[in-house]
Amino acid sequence: MNITGNTVFVPGGTSGIGLALALRLQARGNTVVIGGRRTELLAQLAAEHGFDTVEIDTSDPVSIEAAAKEVVAAHPDLNVLITMAGIMRPEDWHSAEGFLSTAEATVTTNLLGPIRLVAAFLSQLRRVPAATIMTVSSGLASVPLQVTPTYNATKAAIHMLSESIRLQLADTGVEVVELVPPAVRTALMGQQDDEHAMPLDEYVDEAVALLEAEPGAHEILVERVKFLRFAEVRGDYDEVVGVLNRR
Repeated sequence: MNITGNTVFVPGGTSGIGLALALRLQARGNTVVIGGRRTELLAQLAAEHGFDTVEIDTSDPVSIEAAAKEVVAAHPDLNVLITMAGIMRPEDWHSAEGFLSTAEATVTTNLLGPIRLVAAFLSQLRRVPAATIMTVSSGLASVPLQVTPTYNATKAAIHMLSESIRLQLADTGVEVVELVPPAVRTALMGQQDDEHAMPLDEYVDEAVALLEAEPGAHEILVERVKFLRFAEVRGDYDEVVGVLNRR
Protein backbone atom coordinates (compact mmCIF):
# COMPACT_ATOMS: atom_id res chain seq x y z
CA MET A 1 0.00 0.00 0.00
CA ASN A 2 1.35 3.38 -0.96
CA ILE A 3 1.01 5.77 1.97
CA THR A 4 0.09 8.90 -0.03
CA GLY A 5 -2.25 9.97 -2.82
CA ASN A 6 -5.13 7.68 -1.90
CA THR A 7 -8.81 8.14 -1.23
CA VAL A 8 -9.50 6.13 1.92
CA PHE A 9 -12.70 5.05 3.65
CA VAL A 10 -12.42 4.19 7.35
CA PRO A 11 -15.66 2.86 8.85
CA GLY A 12 -15.07 2.95 12.59
CA GLY A 13 -12.91 6.03 12.13
CA THR A 14 -14.53 8.17 14.83
CA SER A 15 -12.38 7.05 17.77
CA GLY A 16 -9.44 4.93 18.88
CA ILE A 17 -7.11 3.37 16.33
CA GLY A 18 -9.47 4.23 13.47
CA LEU A 19 -9.44 7.97 14.16
CA ALA A 20 -5.72 8.08 14.89
CA LEU A 21 -4.96 6.24 11.65
CA ALA A 22 -7.34 8.48 9.68
CA LEU A 23 -5.52 11.55 10.97
CA ARG A 24 -2.09 10.13 10.09
CA LEU A 25 -3.23 9.21 6.59
CA GLN A 26 -4.81 12.60 6.02
CA ALA A 27 -1.58 14.28 7.12
CA ARG A 28 0.29 12.29 4.45
CA GLY A 29 -1.77 13.67 1.60
CA ASN A 30 -4.65 11.21 1.44
CA THR A 31 -8.32 12.11 1.14
CA VAL A 32 -9.97 10.39 4.10
CA VAL A 33 -13.64 9.60 4.59
CA ILE A 34 -14.64 8.35 8.03
CA GLY A 35 -17.79 6.45 8.96
CA GLY A 36 -19.65 5.86 12.18
CA ARG A 37 -23.05 5.65 13.80
CA ARG A 38 -23.08 8.93 15.76
CA THR A 39 -24.01 11.78 13.45
CA GLU A 40 -23.13 14.46 16.02
CA LEU A 41 -19.62 13.06 16.41
CA LEU A 42 -19.20 12.78 12.65
CA ALA A 43 -20.18 16.45 12.27
CA GLN A 44 -17.72 17.43 15.00
CA LEU A 45 -14.84 15.54 13.41
CA ALA A 46 -15.67 16.98 9.99
CA ALA A 47 -15.55 20.49 11.43
CA GLU A 48 -12.35 19.89 13.39
CA HIS A 49 -10.35 17.95 10.81
CA GLY A 50 -11.98 18.42 7.42
CA PHE A 51 -12.91 14.77 6.96
CA ASP A 52 -15.72 13.78 4.67
CA THR A 53 -18.10 11.61 6.68
CA VAL A 54 -20.83 9.05 6.20
CA GLU A 55 -23.23 7.47 8.67
CA ILE A 56 -22.78 3.70 8.83
CA ASP A 57 -23.61 0.85 11.18
CA THR A 58 -21.34 -2.04 10.25
CA SER A 59 -23.61 -4.53 12.04
CA ASP A 60 -26.42 -3.67 9.56
CA PRO A 61 -26.10 -4.88 5.95
CA VAL A 62 -28.60 -2.29 4.71
CA SER A 63 -26.57 0.51 6.29
CA ILE A 64 -23.37 -0.85 4.72
CA GLU A 65 -24.92 -0.92 1.25
CA ALA A 66 -26.31 2.61 1.60
CA ALA A 67 -23.00 3.97 2.89
CA ALA A 68 -21.06 2.30 0.08
CA LYS A 69 -23.26 3.92 -2.55
CA GLU A 70 -22.89 7.31 -0.88
CA VAL A 71 -19.11 7.09 -0.54
CA VAL A 72 -18.51 5.86 -4.09
CA ALA A 73 -20.84 8.48 -5.57
CA ALA A 74 -18.98 11.25 -3.77
CA HIS A 75 -15.52 9.72 -4.29
CA PRO A 76 -15.34 7.76 -7.55
CA ASP A 77 -11.56 7.51 -7.10
CA LEU A 78 -11.87 5.63 -3.78
CA ASN A 79 -9.08 3.05 -3.68
CA VAL A 80 -8.54 2.08 -0.01
CA LEU A 81 -10.99 0.42 2.37
CA ILE A 82 -9.98 -0.05 6.01
CA THR A 83 -12.40 -2.37 7.81
CA MET A 84 -11.77 -0.86 11.22
CA ALA A 85 -15.08 -1.07 13.11
CA GLY A 86 -15.35 -3.76 15.78
CA ILE A 87 -16.48 -4.60 19.31
CA MET A 88 -14.76 -6.42 22.18
CA ARG A 89 -16.87 -7.62 25.11
CA PRO A 90 -16.25 -10.14 27.88
CA GLU A 91 -18.20 -13.41 27.92
CA ASP A 92 -18.88 -16.02 30.58
CA TRP A 93 -19.43 -19.44 29.00
CA HIS A 94 -20.59 -21.14 32.20
CA SER A 95 -24.17 -20.71 30.95
CA ALA A 96 -25.75 -19.78 27.63
CA GLU A 97 -27.50 -16.80 29.22
CA GLY A 98 -24.11 -15.33 30.03
CA PHE A 99 -22.56 -15.26 26.57
CA LEU A 100 -24.82 -16.05 23.62
CA SER A 101 -26.12 -12.58 22.80
CA THR A 102 -22.63 -11.09 23.17
CA ALA A 103 -21.11 -13.82 21.00
CA GLU A 104 -23.69 -13.31 18.25
CA ALA A 105 -23.22 -9.53 18.27
CA THR A 106 -19.45 -9.96 18.10
CA VAL A 107 -19.65 -12.26 15.08
CA THR A 108 -22.07 -9.89 13.34
CA THR A 109 -19.87 -6.83 13.83
CA ASN A 110 -16.35 -8.25 13.74
CA LEU A 111 -16.69 -10.91 11.05
CA LEU A 112 -19.83 -10.34 9.00
CA GLY A 113 -19.21 -6.59 9.09
CA PRO A 114 -15.84 -6.75 7.29
CA ILE A 115 -17.11 -9.40 4.87
CA ARG A 116 -20.10 -7.22 3.97
CA LEU A 117 -17.91 -4.13 3.66
CA VAL A 118 -15.55 -5.87 1.24
CA ALA A 119 -18.52 -7.18 -0.75
CA ALA A 120 -20.03 -3.70 -0.95
CA PHE A 121 -16.82 -2.00 -2.12
CA LEU A 122 -15.09 -4.70 -4.16
CA SER A 123 -16.48 -3.64 -7.55
CA GLN A 124 -15.27 -0.10 -6.92
CA LEU A 125 -11.85 -1.25 -5.78
CA ARG A 126 -11.44 -3.43 -8.86
CA ARG A 127 -12.27 -0.48 -11.12
CA VAL A 128 -9.36 1.68 -9.99
CA PRO A 129 -5.76 1.02 -11.10
CA ALA A 130 -4.37 0.12 -7.66
CA ALA A 131 -6.42 -0.55 -4.54
CA THR A 132 -6.04 -1.84 -1.01
CA ILE A 133 -8.28 -3.66 1.42
CA MET A 134 -6.90 -3.28 4.93
CA THR A 135 -8.36 -5.72 7.41
CA VAL A 136 -7.91 -5.39 11.16
CA SER A 137 -7.24 -8.52 13.21
CA SER A 138 -5.44 -8.66 16.57
CA GLY A 139 -2.65 -10.33 18.45
CA LEU A 140 -5.51 -12.30 20.02
CA ALA A 141 -5.96 -14.05 16.69
CA SER A 142 -2.87 -16.05 17.67
CA VAL A 143 -3.12 -16.35 21.47
CA PRO A 144 -6.46 -16.38 23.35
CA LEU A 145 -7.54 -14.00 26.06
CA GLN A 146 -9.74 -16.06 28.39
CA VAL A 147 -12.47 -13.47 28.90
CA THR A 148 -13.17 -12.75 25.21
CA PRO A 149 -13.61 -16.10 23.41
CA THR A 150 -15.69 -14.90 20.48
CA TYR A 151 -13.60 -11.78 19.95
CA ASN A 152 -10.52 -14.01 19.73
CA ALA A 153 -12.30 -16.31 17.29
CA THR A 154 -13.47 -13.49 15.01
CA LYS A 155 -9.97 -12.04 14.85
CA ALA A 156 -8.53 -15.46 14.00
CA ALA A 157 -11.15 -15.68 11.26
CA ILE A 158 -10.21 -12.23 9.96
CA HIS A 159 -6.58 -13.35 9.76
CA MET A 160 -7.45 -16.41 7.68
CA LEU A 161 -9.96 -14.44 5.61
CA SER A 162 -7.21 -11.94 4.80
CA GLU A 163 -4.80 -14.70 3.82
CA SER A 164 -7.43 -16.35 1.60
CA ILE A 165 -8.81 -13.34 -0.25
CA ARG A 166 -5.26 -12.12 -0.84
CA LEU A 167 -4.69 -15.34 -2.80
CA GLN A 168 -7.96 -15.00 -4.71
CA LEU A 169 -7.36 -11.35 -5.62
CA ALA A 170 -3.73 -11.85 -6.63
CA ASP A 171 -4.77 -11.62 -10.29
CA THR A 172 -6.37 -8.20 -9.75
CA GLY A 173 -5.09 -4.77 -8.79
CA VAL A 174 -6.44 -5.16 -5.25
CA GLU A 175 -3.95 -5.91 -2.49
CA VAL A 176 -4.92 -7.13 0.98
CA VAL A 177 -3.05 -5.84 4.03
CA GLU A 178 -3.74 -7.05 7.57
CA LEU A 179 -3.26 -4.66 10.46
CA VAL A 180 -2.49 -6.68 13.61
CA PRO A 181 -2.69 -4.53 16.77
CA PRO A 182 -1.61 -5.63 20.24
CA ALA A 183 -3.55 -4.33 23.23
CA VAL A 184 -3.72 -0.56 22.66
CA ARG A 185 -4.86 2.15 25.05
CA THR A 186 -8.33 2.81 23.67
CA ALA A 187 -11.85 2.58 25.09
CA LEU A 188 -12.12 -0.99 23.77
CA MET A 189 -12.57 -3.13 26.92
CA GLY A 190 -11.71 -0.01 28.97
CA GLN A 191 -8.02 -0.25 28.09
CA GLN A 192 -7.44 3.51 27.85
CA ASP A 193 -5.51 3.55 31.14
CA ASP A 194 -4.12 -0.01 31.06
CA GLU A 195 -0.39 0.07 31.73
CA HIS A 196 -0.01 -3.25 29.87
CA ALA A 197 -1.51 -1.77 26.68
CA MET A 198 0.50 0.17 24.10
CA PRO A 199 -0.08 3.95 24.02
CA LEU A 200 -2.36 4.80 21.09
CA ASP A 201 -0.14 7.39 19.41
CA GLU A 202 2.91 5.16 19.79
CA TYR A 203 1.07 2.27 18.16
CA VAL A 204 -0.28 4.21 15.20
CA ASP A 205 3.01 6.01 14.57
CA GLU A 206 4.87 2.68 14.45
CA ALA A 207 2.22 1.09 12.24
CA VAL A 208 2.29 3.96 9.75
CA ALA A 209 6.10 3.91 9.72
CA LEU A 210 5.92 0.21 8.80
CA LEU A 211 3.46 0.97 6.00
CA GLU A 212 5.86 3.61 4.67
CA ALA A 213 8.92 1.37 4.96
CA GLU A 214 7.29 -1.80 3.59
CA PRO A 215 4.59 -0.83 1.05
CA GLY A 216 4.32 -4.46 -0.09
CA ALA A 217 3.86 -5.96 3.39
CA HIS A 218 1.01 -8.40 3.94
CA GLU A 219 0.87 -7.93 7.72
CA ILE A 220 1.61 -4.78 9.71
CA LEU A 221 3.23 -6.09 12.88
CA VAL A 222 4.59 -3.64 15.43
CA GLU A 223 7.24 -5.08 17.73
CA ARG A 224 4.85 -5.29 20.69
CA VAL A 225 2.46 -7.70 18.93
CA LYS A 226 5.14 -10.21 17.88
CA PHE A 227 5.11 -11.69 21.40
CA LEU A 228 1.61 -12.98 20.60
CA ARG A 229 1.77 -13.38 16.82
CA PHE A 230 4.76 -15.75 16.80
CA ALA A 231 4.24 -17.63 20.08
CA GLU A 232 3.48 -20.92 18.35
CA VAL A 233 6.34 -20.47 15.87
CA ARG A 234 8.80 -19.85 18.71
CA GLY A 235 7.48 -22.86 20.63
CA ASP A 236 6.48 -20.93 23.76
CA TYR A 237 2.71 -20.79 23.12
CA ASP A 238 1.68 -22.22 26.51
CA GLU A 239 3.94 -19.79 28.35
CA VAL A 240 2.56 -16.82 26.39
CA VAL A 241 -1.02 -17.93 27.08
CA GLY A 242 -0.14 -18.02 30.78
CA VAL A 243 1.47 -14.59 30.77
CA LEU A 244 -1.41 -13.01 28.84
CA ASN A 245 -4.10 -14.43 31.10
CA ARG A 246 -2.35 -13.59 34.39
CA ARG A 247 -2.52 -9.87 33.59
